[in-house]
Amino acid sequence: MLNKAILMGRLTRDPELRHTQSNTAVCSFTLAIDRDYSKTEQKETDFIDCTAWGKTAEFVSKWFQKGVMTIVVGRVQSRKWQDKNGNNRTSVEVNCAEVMFGESKKAREKDNGSYLPDDDMIPPDEDDSDDPF
Repeated sequence: MLNKAILMGRLTRDPELRHTQSNTAVCSFTLAIDRDYSKTEQKETDFIDCTAWGKTAEFVSKWFQKGVMTIVVGRVQSRKWQDKNGNNRTSVEVNCAEVMFGESKKAREKDNGSYLPDDDMIPPDEDDSDDPF
């Protein structure tokens, strides 16, 4: 079966680096990706959760921050877990094999690093405090 995702969007917040019990680096971040739309349609944005592991996680944590245009290549996967109330939950995310910059350093620094995303690029609040990752 084919399961390959290639996405390009801006980080909605700084990446979050953690380590598993076996000391493997894991980095979580969310991409804001504008949908294609015509002049008569309203702009819509999708928020895609992404996870990178190992050296890729360390690379993302060190070099990427909120607002940076980012390209990810990976696979879509879902996982099931239980929240603190015992409710079954499912999360869908991209497990990233590759993460790269989507714009040049010169383009990123053009605004002196002061990129601020549009209000619609901020994902809705979700209570993921029970998320096991």
